[in-house]
Amino acid sequence: MPLKLTTYYRGSDIPELPGKNTFHSTELFHTYEATRGYTPLLIVASQDGKFVSKLLAVIRKSIRIFPPAIIRRCEIYGTGEYFEETADKEILFGEMLQRLTKEALREAFIIEFRNLENSMFGYKSFRQNHYFAINWLRVRNSLHSIERVEDRFSSSRIRQVKKGLKNGAEVREAKTPEEVREFSQMLHNVYSSKIRRHFPSKEFFRYLEEKMVSNKQSKIFIVTYKGKIIGGSACIYSQWDAYLWFSGGMRKTYALQYPGVLAVWYALYDAKKRKYDHLEFMDVGLPFRQYGYRDFVLRFGGMQISTRRWFRFRWRWLNRLLNKIYE
Repeated sequence: MPLKLTTYYRGSDIPELPGKNTFHSTELFHTYEATRGYTPLLIVASQDGKFVSKLLAVIRKSIRIFPPAIIRRCEIYGTGEYFEETADKEILFGEMLQRLTKEALREAFIIEFRNLENSMFGYKSFRQNHYFAINWLRVRNSLHSIERVEDRFSSSRIRQVKKGLKNGAEVREAKTPEEVREFSQMLHNVYSSKIRRHFPSKEFFRYLEEKMVSNKQSKIFIVTYKGKIIGGSACIYSQWDAYLWFSGGMRKTYALQYPGVLAVWYALYDAKKRKYDHLEFMDVGLPFRQYGYRDFVLRFGGMQISTRRWFRFRWRWLNRLLNKIYE
């Protein structure tokens, strides 16, 4: 029986699906759907009446201050989820990729595949669909082989954690919608000064807390000082790994409390306590550029791993040019 592909644009239409990968889950689809400026689409493959794979993408508006630009971009984390061990995953991915490319380019100017577990997976399919690859870096902390997360911290990072706590900062999981709202406002102010860092609508964190925390797929941590939220982090959990998606702190106003440091430290501490194998930092930048955030997180003892991201532009002439450059 031939492979059947179905694209879902509304969460209410999605049937009950198998799977454990949070980045391709119905719960994350609902979170995207409820967030202003985000449009998710889920491609599901079935054969002989059985679901065999799925691929979740989201189209969002991207606003750049410098150079000034407003574009719509489609982002995919990983290369989908597959339910049959004996299935040819490369063929399944190729079929889903062809469908996704056709549908996403109607709305998006650029398609980007990021956070690939295997940088070589789907190589042939990407090339056949005119994608090009750019070398990238990942930073992840191994948690399964150490007693304490601090074992691999730099000495200066350990001192900062101790000083922040000694100077009155406290760290814990957010407990109420009001705390989530205050956290998202604080993080929005922090990210607004970073021209190249994307920050979603503040609604994203409310729906993240409502739809995914109860299923243990996400957590929001807050750093407080005298009752005020001065830092925090948002994590996603998928199978055996944790992913730090957003984090930050009011480091200039509350320098002695080290809110940004404590936000990352506690995310690592909690992931270790819950027995996750790794914690990965979601966006640490290009390998050939100085990037302050990457330097910051590496002091927590993570390891740099070479990977790649795949891109496809709507403008054919531009896409052909970039394919030649990145052959």
